[in-house]
Amino acid sequence: MAFTITSSSSSTAISGYCRSTCPSEPKGPQFSSVRLVDRPAAAVSISSDRSRRSAVRPLNAEPKRNDSIVPLASAAVAPELGEKVVEAEDYEALANELVNASPLEIMDKALEKFGGDIAIAFSGAEDVALIEYAKLTGRPFRVFSLDTGRLNPETYRFFDQVEKHYGIHIEYMFPDSVEVQALVRNKGLFSFYEDGHRECCRVRKVRPLRRALKGLRAWITGQRKDQSPGTRSEIPVVQVDPVFEGLDGGAGSLIKWNPMANVEGGDVWNFLRAMNVPVNSLHSQGYVSIGCEPCTRPVLPGQHEREGRWWWEDAKAKECGLHKGNLKNESANGNGAAHANGTTAAADIFESQNLVALSRAGIENLSRLENRKEPWIVVLYAPWCQFCQAMEESYVQLADKLAGSGVKVGKFRADGDQKEFAKQELQLGSFPTILFFPKHSSRPIKYPSEKRDVDSLLAFVNALR
Repeated sequence: MAFTITSSSSSTAISGYCRSTCPSEPKGPQFSSVRLVDRPAAAVSISSDRSRRSAVRPLNAEPKRNDSIVPLASAAVAPELGEKVVEAEDYEALANELVNASPLEIMDKALEKFGGDIAIAFSGAEDVALIEYAKLTGRPFRVFSLDTGRLNPETYRFFDQVEKHYGIHIEYMFPDSVEVQALVRNKGLFSFYEDGHRECCRVRKVRPLRRALKGLRAWITGQRKDQSPGTRSEIPVVQVDPVFEGLDGGAGSLIKWNPMANVEGGDVWNFLRAMNVPVNSLHSQGYVSIGCEPCTRPVLPGQHEREGRWWWEDAKAKECGLHKGNLKNESANGNGAAHANGTTAAADIFESQNLVALSRAGIENLSRLENRKEPWIVVLYAPWCQFCQAMEESYVQLADKLAGSGVKVGKFRADGDQKEFAKQELQLGSFPTILFFPKHSSRPIKYPSEKRDVDSLLAFVNALR
């Protein structure tokens, strides 16, 4: 885990932590929208003795999959920060309060509130600005990154430069090798050029990110409004994450900080030059927004920076899934409300060969049977619902785990014309609603929890099957 540490006694290098002390009272002119915050140096004593490792919460808090041959993310040693009690807060009000704050002030507030339960998501582009802001606060901080296995060589060298410059260890998250192997064997190395990048990004980026965030209560991103007018024009500086779940599980368990939401790209680069920090050498070759090598190319003069990402696709959908909540055609709530324009044109979800899509007639027949040949678990969903999207991975995993077990896994799209029927006949309250149809009972049992990870769903099934 990456931490910046200031010590009152020395600035001795400690592996995994900042090797240089931060100024006790950083003062100076403003760079772009940056205003340095006065802060006395914190005296922190760190021990890397192995006996303390048992108290460390790893970034990846999800249990290791039995079928995975890839080790989980490196578990670096973290200082004993103690349990941080986070009081309930109105984050919409906090976002309004911080709307005119500098990135440094927002970063300081985020690290103050969440301590060791927050981490910076570093993508190998301008996100180095986030690390610089974190260092300037004088507070400990953590950094993680998603290594998809398909990054540019220049990006890997940049990672190494950043670690050495700041004296940190970046916590890398990797995709599951079994899932990557299945994707490549079935569809080839470049299937995304033909059927879109969503599936590849889900395997290589979204699922590793989901594992990482389950070990956190908050995360920090480098999103800016001017990066993608089609998907990021309305992002706040802080929000309850609309897609992912955090350490405590359930909707609202993860907070997302976007300190640079209101900063323009030119100002970010003025700051990076002023602070003389490492930058990815690809930027000097015309790359602005940098992702995986096959899906990123330089942009021409006058082109927007996101035009170099997934250039063969619709410009209004250029998100890999890490910030899926930004997409305009997705609902901002999970209460079963339709889109503002009344459409339900979002792409379908919960796609798996082990999962049965039920029609209206199919679920009516299933609900009327009193003696079924096998029990069923069925999700009532709307594909535009962000909470349904958030549980897509875990529900597909559930279907795969239950394949051949005698339990059928199904889905029923219950929005639009089917919503009233689902409310009256299927106990639909909000999306998603999960029902278990026992083998010898006509009435389905409603899943009562907001924890929708695969282990919780599997425990629910096993208790009733």
